[in-house]
Amino acid sequence: MHPMKIFPYFYKASETFDEDDITITTLVTPNRFEVLRKLAARYEGPLSVTVHIPLPPMSPGKSSSPTLHNSLLALHALVANSPGLAKRADIHLVISPFPRAFNAWRNIARLLARTTYMLLLDVDFAVCTDWRASVRALLRDGEGSSSVARRVREGSAALVLPAFEYVKQAEGRNQDAFPRDKHALLDLVRANRVAPFHASFSAGHNSTDYRRFYAAKPGVIYKVTQYHPSYEPYVVVRRDAGGWCDERFTGYGGNKAACLFDMYLSGVSFYVLSDHFLVHQSHVYEEEARRSERKHNRRIQSDFKEEACLRYLKGFSDQGILNTTRARNAQEECKKIKGIGKIVMQVTDCRPKHLRESLSYGSFWMAQRMRKERVQQRSVDEECRHACYK
Repeated sequence: MHPMKIFPYFYKASETFDEDDITITTLVTPNRFEVLRKLAARYEGPLSVTVHIPLPPMSPGKSSSPTLHNSLLALHALVANSPGLAKRADIHLVISPFPRAFNAWRNIARLLARTTYMLLLDVDFAVCTDWRASVRALLRDGEGSSSVARRVREGSAALVLPAFEYVKQAEGRNQDAFPRDKHALLDLVRANRVAPFHASFSAGHNSTDYRRFYAAKPGVIYKVTQYHPSYEPYVVVRRDAGGWCDERFTGYGGNKAACLFDMYLSGVSFYVLSDHFLVHQSHVYEEEARRSERKHNRRIQSDFKEEACLRYLKGFSDQGILNTTRARNAQEECKKIKGIGKIVMQVTDCRPKHLRESLSYGSFWMAQRMRKERVQQRSVDEECRHACYK
């Protein structure tokens, strides 16, 4: 990974918010500034935004970049002319030559958020309902589902906002025309104009169980029971809950799912808000970059999952909570991973000798994987840089 220059609170929100409010944490690049403006205009709560400005290679004899200068001017104009951003957004500037270090940027926005709770969100999703008021009331009063509220307050549960998109991209460009309540959304679903987000990649959001969402009565909050390791919902969760984004994932492909996988293994379960939803604002994707970067991320996917499993299993063992509900997600999910299943069966056997032997083997095995990864990383970085700048 190339070095990044980080300027926290490059712009700081002029308003103050209660500590128990919910901050939208997101990231944006200069070509998406207008979408950020719309998000800040619609969302009345705090935002923590990582703004990345690419730093292209300098020409010989030049000490500054006109691209950087122009992008900073555009950012200043954006904040100056967007009351919502000036009032409610903390903007953290990141300057680096690599254009899509998404997980690093997500971690920055999360780390620098100033409230107890956050919504992990991509900037191109529109806020359609007043989920903020509903969630704050739930967390404050425990209305309707007190056990869920307690778990969210404790950091062992996250609330899912189901994601949708327009079937025809042209219809999804104007978020002012998006549905504002579930009744209007369901009308569009029945008319085959709106569908679950990225339906072509069902593993990404199908764990939300859209059929149950459609049928749910007002106020219902239901648990995600069919978790998939590629599940990547948009969730409200404590900022200090377990699970951060692995920064080895750069570019498109599996980056957000890695954040949620780590969170799930840490002991966080997912619960769906059946009255609320998000809708994607259509835009053109960089298909060539997506193909190249997905290939890069697939190379590290299995290593990441294996290492995350061993890290959490050992951590739970050290804390003496390996056979409690807190470790259940890690136990169940890690059993499915080749090479880890046997270790899981042994460490959950509760026999000290097996426990020591299994975790010792697991730590040795992880070290071997990390050494192999370091050997491979140079060639991967070179390939990725070539794909970005060719």
